[in-house]
Amino acid sequence: MNNQPFKVSPWLIWSSSLAIGLLSSVPKIAELHIKPEEALVNSLITFLFAIFVWYLNIYMLPKTYKRNDSKGVSILRLLWNLIVGIGVMLALSYLQQLLLPYLEFGPAMLMFEVRGVFINLIFYMFLQILYQSHYNQQVGVAFERSKSINLGAQYELLKQQINPHFLFNSLNTLKSMVETNDEHSVEFILKLSDFYRFTLESRKLDLIRLGEELQIVNAYMFLLKSRFEAGIDLTIDVEEKYMNSLIPPFTLQLLIENCVKHNVVSLDKPLLIKIYSERDFIVIENGIRLKTNSETSTGIGIENINQRYVHLANKKIEITDANNTFAIKLPIIYEHFNH
Repeated sequence: MNNQPFKVSPWLIWSSSLAIGLLSSVPKIAELHIKPEEALVNSLITFLFAIFVWYLNIYMLPKTYKRNDSKGVSILRLLWNLIVGIGVMLALSYLQQLLLPYLEFGPAMLMFEVRGVFINLIFYMFLQILYQSHYNQQVGVAFERSKSINLGAQYELLKQQINPHFLFNSLNTLKSMVETNDEHSVEFILKLSDFYRFTLESRKLDLIRLGEELQIVNAYMFLLKSRFEAGIDLTIDVEEKYMNSLIPPFTLQLLIENCVKHNVVSLDKPLLIKIYSERDFIVIENGIRLKTNSETSTGIGIENINQRYVHLANKKIEITDANNTFAIKLPIIYEHFNH
């Protein structure tokens, strides 16, 4: 989440500190016999301490929320603030003793320490409320942005899945199979039906099981092999322990579609695609034999997938393009660790 920086108006800091400094001298002024210099020093010390407490809390709040998100009041930070505040107020009390040596240090120091604790607590709780409100607002903005991008990603993927060219080619393949009494015609119809059923069932989901995604891939590959025959081949070598991990729906299907779109698919030069697990990644890899009339890739499809991973799991995909091999590594998403 890219937070806007939390800011407190300098006018609020200085004016409130000045007001507290002046108010702190009201009881002394009411005693009538107080000396003007005592009221002035008393107000000055309280004013300086209030300024210090303001900036101490403001400095520490952002660090706390980066570590703990929005877990609320930090007792350790509050205790640390109080300890630091007591030390600073002790130093300011000593300053008063230097300026007004005729005052008793013990009672004056105790009065300042009690006052400092109250000021520290009030400022801490006030800033806590302000920052919590700011943080909640930023979370809301980030959530809406994430939802908007994810809806856009779902729309783009849905357009790919219900690609009229793919449907047209599939129906042409089916027509040829029926005309030649191909024994696999019925299976082709079932796989085509399965593929579009998966499309309709998964189009509103953010994530599905990897095992379900591979079912979509198998149905999609059957349709492609019916069209290209031995011109395309897919091997899947994913460890069983990853089958219950999560993946954005139709991610692998879209990447396979990109392979077919940009590379030569023929009986003489079969397009070989591999899907396998490697540590905490699912890798889809293919040899590079670009079509001579291949349209220039815009990278929108891959960037679309990357955005989904960033916003759903705060992870990025990895791309390697070397030794005539193109590979995309998709981070494994675990339900209990990335929920």
